[in-house]
Amino acid sequence: MGAVAKHDASLVAASVALLALLALTGYRPFDRATWLLEVFPVVLALPVLWATRRRFPLTPLLYALIFLHAVVLMVGGAYTYARVPLGFQIADLFGLTRNPYDKIGHFMQGLVPALAAREILLRGRYVRGRGMLAFLVVCVVLAISATYEFVEWGAALAFGQGAEEFLGTQGDPWDTQSDMLFALIGAVTALLVFSRLHDRQIARIEGGEGG
Repeated sequence: MGAVAKHDASLVAASVALLALLALTGYRPFDRATWLLEVFPVVLALPVLWATRRRFPLTPLLYALIFLHAVVLMVGGAYTYARVPLGFQIADLFGLTRNPYDKIGHFMQGLVPALAAREILLRGRYVRGRGMLAFLVVCVVLAISATYEFVEWGAALAFGQGAEEFLGTQGDPWDTQSDMLFALIGAVTALLVFSRLHDRQIARIEGGEGG
């Protein structure tokens, strides 16, 4: 029960922080429609995480990265990706011609779903070989990234010029391709950097479930 209580307390703290940031970024965003589109995944994910916390609790690593991804989305929604101050600082540091904050968002769009897919595939015993696991994780990430690009395309068709802030292309004709590339980089980073830690945390969860 101690582990369950600690898990719930962490989820409560993260949820309160996210709701506070949601209110802060939604108070006077640069563009209200863009903010709504960007924070929708956060609004959708929070109830899902609470509904599944007992039946399928996630690893602390995955919860922490979901929280970080939510922060990236909300900040991008508040300023619009092309206007986030951190992005301008990065652009000045590396001599870039555009605000790269949207690439941080797409990197996280690869990193976090990669670990989520990995966790589901491993804990559900859907995959045996590690090579096939990595392949499927990357496939899932690229499918999610492509779907998101379809959503952006749909928004552009539906809202016309009003979708420019949501698209955040900043005049780059290869924005869609580079977005998917950064999602792929995020997925590969997740597999290379976090797999060992992820395995240990999954083993602890499964050991607790077995007990």
